[in-house]
Amino acid sequence: MRLLKTIFLGLALCAGSMLWAQEEEQENSLEGGTIESQFEFLYRKSGNYNAEGRRYEVVRRIQLDKIRDNILDSLNKGRAEARELNATIARQEGTIEDLNGKLENTTNQLADITAEKDSMSLIGMQVSKITYNLVLWTIIGGLLLFLLLFIYKYRRSNVLTQEAKVKLSDVESEYEDHRRKALEREQKISRQLQDEINKYKKGK
Repeated sequence: MRLLKTIFLGLALCAGSMLWAQEEEQENSLEGGTIESQFEFLYRKSGNYNAEGRRYEVVRRIQLDKIRDNILDSLNKGRAEARELNATIARQEGTIEDLNGKLENTTNQLADITAEKDSMSLIGMQVSKITYNLVLWTIIGGLLLFLLLFIYKYRRSNVLTQEAKVKLSDVESEYEDHRRKALEREQKISRQLQDEINKYKKGK
């Protein structure tokens, strides 16, 4: 029983080693893998000989053609990827340029809106809110000052009018008193004159 287990274990190890060797052989073949691994495979599969004191490596022509085709395929694939990447970069640069233009336009619009928000229209001109408020409060202050001046002038005129009315009333009273006295003097003189006339007539 122990012998059977040992044989079975030995067969399993041999099968695993063979599978691993096949996989490694496939990985290190000219049919796949990296260019480095293919060169390593070619180097291991090449023969060598010495002639005239020099060492030469012998490579089969079919393997050399295969690795050349693989290298050319890799180069073409790399060039195609480079062209695709350049096209993608060009598209991305176009998109970035377009986005930068839109960003600049949006920034300008935002600056215009901010300036418009921070300014007011005054007599058809756009002025800042500070200037607008300054002009507005100057006008309000001027009107208030004018109103106070008007009230002062009105009250002063009213006082002067009342004083004039009082003086006019006094003058009218004096005039009326003077006219009454003048009328009394005139009547008195008229009576005296009439008395003198009557005396004169009687004396004849």
